[in-house]
Amino acid sequence: MELIKEDEGLEPVSPTGQYFNSKVMSISILGILESEIPIDDSLATSLIIDVFLPINPRFSSIMVMGKKGARKWKNVEVNVENHVHVPSFSSPKGSSSPSENDSFLKSYISQIAMHPFPQGQPLWEIHIIKCPTSEAQGTIIFKLHHALGDGYSLVGALLSCLQRADDPSLPITFPSVNKFSSANKDDRNTGIRKVVGTCFLPLVNTVRDFGWSLLKSTCLEDDLSPIRCGSGSFQPFSVSTITFSLDRIKEIKSCLRVVTNIILKTILSLASCMTHALLDLLAFYFLRYTFISIVLHYNGFLHMTSSKTINDVITGVIFLATRLYMQRASPNSNLSTNSTALVLLNTRNLRDYKSVREMVRPNSKSLWGNNFAFLHVPIPKVKASDSQFSNPLKFVYKAREVIKKKRSSFGVILTGKLLEMMKKCRNPEAVATHINRTMRNSSMIISNVPGPMEKLSLANHPIKGIYFTVAGSPESLQVTMISYAGNLRVVVRAKQGFINSELYTRSLLDAFDLILRDACGKHK
Repeated sequence: MELIKEDEGLEPVSPTGQYFNSKVMSISILGILESEIPIDDSLATSLIIDVFLPINPRFSSIMVMGKKGARKWKNVEVNVENHVHVPSFSSPKGSSSPSENDSFLKSYISQIAMHPFPQGQPLWEIHIIKCPTSEAQGTIIFKLHHALGDGYSLVGALLSCLQRADDPSLPITFPSVNKFSSANKDDRNTGIRKVVGTCFLPLVNTVRDFGWSLLKSTCLEDDLSPIRCGSGSFQPFSVSTITFSLDRIKEIKSCLRVVTNIILKTILSLASCMTHALLDLLAFYFLRYTFISIVLHYNGFLHMTSSKTINDVITGVIFLATRLYMQRASPNSNLSTNSTALVLLNTRNLRDYKSVREMVRPNSKSLWGNNFAFLHVPIPKVKASDSQFSNPLKFVYKAREVIKKKRSSFGVILTGKLLEMMKKCRNPEAVATHINRTMRNSSMIISNVPGPMEKLSLANHPIKGIYFTVAGSPESLQVTMISYAGNLRVVVRAKQGFINSELYTRSLLDAFDLILRDACGKHK
């Protein structure tokens, strides 16, 4: 890294940017666009200069070491040719088939992910693959260093280069993110419940979450399992993708609401019978308190289910698929292992997706940069007697319950303050080691980014699909997701030679079918 004596006027690198570009780890985001037609790269250079580079000054900057060891962004002249790569795939027999190119593409993605960025030039690359695969006629890979921004920022940057395929003059729209569902609003009533819900429970959750996070980042490791080998370094991986219809996921969500209504009607009917039963005073009090205990028992379930979101459903699918994979990859494996997923939480205070122009605005509530945190979410255990997974919906309910509790705590804020103190008392490398150990001690990482609702195009190239993955982190299994034009693309990044990514994607399909059948099969 270049050392400079004068750093006045240079933009400082964010703390997270320093952690992710350190001696301990170098984290990158790979954004992949699939073209419906063969790619014409003759306009690539002009598009990069006129459209891509102006998005943010960091795309024309390198990271330098200023006075007192502070890292800064220094603007430089960009040589586009150093950043654009156009590989060609071929088999020993000559031209390769689309299915052969699928294998070549997966190997190429792993290869460029393992290759570090030169520190003397801006931290991004573009790879244009003209060879057709079974999914697309051409593929464009954007490799962007995580120090430039998080997935929300960088995916937003990529999408700002695109236009709507139906009408370029119309703005791209994104799914809204409702911070409070109607169920949450109904729950904010007066009385003891409000006091307990708004004061006491968040306090308890904060203490528990902060303590648990501290333990998981220091001395408490997940059990070794078919999805965790315990390696502390980033190693070659394989990538597999699968697509789910958002309508099918919404169908599961709707069916779960039907289940809630059935249970609620049953309880109210039982209450009515109890009220009219009044055989004597003792029976009245017995039934009264029995009913209250039933309502209290189901209250958490009702509230949890009525506010079920798409994220809860797909997280439950991933958790079920993970246990299914563990059983299939190693039939004698223990399905009650202590396995934790690091779920990435966007910490921006927003209700919908913001454009890059809005993100780079001063005092924006949706700032450009790295604004996320890790949530430690335990993967539900399966008893040895339940090897047939008799209750698939348990995984959805459990995911919702745990994530909701963690969202209501301030453990993420305290963890952020701890990292700040560690940086001041020691150095960014120490914090990077702490974050790397946090990821290494867990079994998997889950990340989700909202995508556009319409089909898009890039320089008159209709985009068939969009997906992304993260490179450089030490975990053996990673699942990333992005929505696009009515579908959800799920990407499995698995350690090569340890996890069978194809078997895992099949487990995802089976888990989705199990949950769909269990949620909706009896209510159609």
